[in-house]
Amino acid sequence: MTLLQWKPAYTLGIPSVDHEHRQLIGLINEAYAQLEGSADADAIERCLEDICTAIAAHFALEERHMREAGYAEYAAHKDEHEDLLDQIRELMDEFAADPEAGRATLRQRLADWFGGHFATFDARLHEAFGDH
Repeated sequence: MTLLQWKPAYTLGIPSVDHEHRQLIGLINEAYAQLEGSADADAIERCLEDICTAIAAHFALEERHMREAGYAEYAAHKDEHEDLLDQIRELMDEFAADPEAGRATLRQRLADWFGGHFATFDARLHEAFGDH
């Protein structure tokens, strides 16, 4: 099952960042398929941990590129990253406490994490780095 599709508009022009964006879409789609399928709670928790780890590493990479380029919106973007990681960890805790109730919430939030962040903060990065 596919929740998110890669779009050319997601390309920042920084190969390492673009590669990681594609990987994150793959991980999110994998988690969504598990939520829609018959995966047990432990498998879903492992997948969510993989997503959280990958997103944290990806955010560090993005932040390094923003710092090196003197990106004017660095502080706001970094704050958004920290907020997203907090939200992900909170949802992981909620899922661990009550997997059945957490499934519905996670289905909705998986798309929101990537799509919402990309449509706002990373879209501005695209404007700054698109010709990189």
